[in-house]
Amino acid sequence: MATPRRQRPYPRIPLWRRLRRILVLAAAACLLAAAVSYVPAMAEKHNVGLTISSVEWLRSNGGNPIVSEIENWYYELNAPEKGGPTLTSLPQVGVNGAEGGEEASQKRIYRPPRVTPLIHPALPGEGVWKPAGAHAGKRPPVLLTTFRSDPEYPQFIAGVAWMNGNRTHVEYTPGTAEPPEPLEHRGSGEVPPELRKGLVATFNGGFPLETSNAGLIYRGKVVETMVNGIATIVGYRDGSVNIVRWNQGTTVPPNVWFAKQNLPPIIYEGKLNPNLSNGPEWGETVNNAVRVWRSGIGIDAHGNLLYAAANYQTVESLAKVLKAAGAVRALELDINEDWTSFITYRHPGGLEPSNLLPEMFRSPERYLVPDERDFFSVYLRPGQRW
Repeated sequence: MATPRRQRPYPRIPLWRRLRRILVLAAAACLLAAAVSYVPAMAEKHNVGLTISSVEWLRSNGGNPIVSEIENWYYELNAPEKGGPTLTSLPQVGVNGAEGGEEASQKRIYRPPRVTPLIHPALPGEGVWKPAGAHAGKRPPVLLTTFRSDPEYPQFIAGVAWMNGNRTHVEYTPGTAEPPEPLEHRGSGEVPPELRKGLVATFNGGFPLETSNAGLIYRGKVVETMVNGIATIVGYRDGSVNIVRWNQGTTVPPNVWFAKQNLPPIIYEGKLNPNLSNGPEWGETVNNAVRVWRSGIGIDAHGNLLYAAANYQTVESLAKVLKAAGAVRALELDINEDWTSFITYRHPGGLEPSNLLPEMFRSPERYLVPDERDFFSVYLRPGQRW
């Protein structure tokens, strides 16, 4: 007599369905793990909106290539057309007073020459330097100017600031979240109130370390290993500052107080980097040829810093702006409107802050309150007066 076949308590599930369930469960587990990280991160205090905070969270959790691809697609889709309306005026920057330039120079008092306009005829005041602070006298610590940045896009305006190296010194200030932990002497992520009496300017600090894959020295100690060949803004213990191509390896020279690296130089020894059109050399960021808000810092032949920022710039056009203003060495800082800031103060104590360009997105109060990102502060040297 044949043994009856034992019936299964449940029907066999097809292999493809089992695989689908496994994938769904795995995806759910990944989403749960992400939520465990994302929700607390968004619950922390931020001085940017939820969208920007979410993007920064994604970057810091391995999603930087995804973010960069999306940004490239968005900016290319919204790329400006060449030509366009001719401007009749430029935004007012600085305060009324003695103009910078050779015509205002006196013996033993260097002031930068007027920036030669890139588009002719020049608009009223184009390329003319104006003091950033009231009652600046004949030796303003900071001068500002604007000019049209690209003959092919005559409606776009660049703002440039010149900082007198003999009258000012620069400090690097960590933000509340950047650079990441661990970090000694982080501070509150703002200009310390006790130092604001001599504050003349502040500006954005460059890419986060995770994005730049470069180095940082803070208070004479290595925070992130320095990389040879990378453009670096260096602050020395005597208060001077320079833009260099780093060649000191992983060691910290005894005279270095801070050093922040960001990509290769865009200008070196007075010449544009010949690889400005080479995308991979500029890291996992928005494509170098995409026109977007960009900022950069340079130094002139006399040791004075130059900061430049403008919307709808490529890496190459930004480099040309800095070169036109007199930079002999320069590096790119932050890109995108959320991170690009240069702020001056009309009076001591951080009073009457003003953005370099009126269309800059962030508030001019930005670095007077805690900020997540690192930045640079420019102060009068001891003994210098407004």
